Amino acid sequence: MILRTKYFGEIDIEDGGVLDFPAGLFAFEEEKKFVLLPFEGSESTLLCLQSVQNEGLAFVVMNPFALCPEYTPVLQPAELERLGVTDSRALCYYVMCVVRDPVSDSTLNLKCPVVINDETNQAMQVILEGGGYGMRHKLAEFGGAVC
Repeated sequence: MILRTKYFGEIDIEDGGVLDFPAGLFAFEEEKKFVLLPFEGSESTLLCLQSVQNEGLAFVVMNPFALCPEYTPVLQPAELERLGVTDSRALCYYVMCVVRDPVSDSTLNLKCPVVINDETNQAMQVILEGGGYGMRHKLAEFGGAVC
């Protein structure tokens, strides 16, 4: 399938790579289908969460474990059930990044990750209860004890 994207132009993607967000993303509930596209040279740490329906809608996301190995998101039983697993560790996590200039002022939302069951391509955005994670961690904070 040919997909027009915000950052990569037209690309060919496999239908099996489309993520299904039945409830959409926060503030974008009508957007149900996305693909994850790695930015070149990021070793799949920095990715684009691109809407399949709207070429102008794309989010920069990061693998939180690359910056914060101690990140331990725990989902609620209903969230786990919706994603078809019984353990939070069976899922993939990405956090939204707001890119700023300078880059060190960019922020990550560790409180509301995008969660994906990579076996079924079912996905959702959640709000973590507990854990002490915030919605605006500056990139410059990492390297210290943020997590």
